[in-house]
Amino acid sequence: MARLRDPDGGCPWDLEQDFASIAPYTIEEAYEVADAIERDSMDELRDELGDLLLQVVFHSRMAEEAGHFAFADVVAAISDKMLRRHPHVFGDAEVSGSAAQTVNWEALKAAERAAKADGAPAGTLDGIPAGLPAMMRALKLQKRAARVGFDWPSLAPVWDKLDEEVAELRQAAAGPPTADGPAPARRDRIEDELGDVLFVMVNLARHWDIDPDAALRRTNAKFERRFRRVEALLQAEGRTPQDADLAEMDRLWDQAKSEE
Repeated sequence: MARLRDPDGGCPWDLEQDFASIAPYTIEEAYEVADAIERDSMDELRDELGDLLLQVVFHSRMAEEAGHFAFADVVAAISDKMLRRHPHVFGDAEVSGSAAQTVNWEALKAAERAAKADGAPAGTLDGIPAGLPAMMRALKLQKRAARVGFDWPSLAPVWDKLDEEVAELRQAAAGPPTADGPAPARRDRIEDELGDVLFVMVNLARHWDIDPDAALRRTNAKFERRFRRVEALLQAEGRTPQDADLAEMDRLWDQAKSEE
């Protein structure tokens, strides 16, 4: 990476990059790692982990050039963090199981956040990156709030809240359609209420200990698989989806579903 970033003979593209321009690639590579895992492709996982590691090296090299830190500092920092957060492995502390370790882990993280606050009161939601995907951030916000008791004790009130939010979404969406869609003010309200529904759905997933993002990825894959089968069935007849109406595609969809 140092060679690629060398102004004298390096790669023009690599030389043009900065932290902000590389960040989207870092996120993309992390998702590709997750995709390889979901498809249980170890060969691809090996390659994708290499791509993700390259992102760490790239950011570290740019930081070193700016005099901030180097790759070795990144490795040392995470090593120190693992030692610090596992006193039951690298020290004399004892834990009764994984649940107790999770409690200890979060307590140590809270202490680290408080230390970074430099004396200022640490907020419960401090340290949750604003740039996370919205669903992932919703889950983290809810988990953090739940640790201080801001949580429903069972699923029943979550279901009630979901019913309430869906009713409010229906109310916001009610009204005569227009050629250009809802008026801006009504559209904003619909978006707001839709966000509330999604937030409660994340809460529901959290109470079941299900990753909502993983659940949606699974549904995306299922939709893609079935729709591709619909296309294949139509292509066998020399047709495309544009040649079929919704009723026919629904019938083929049911056939694709029954074949699984």
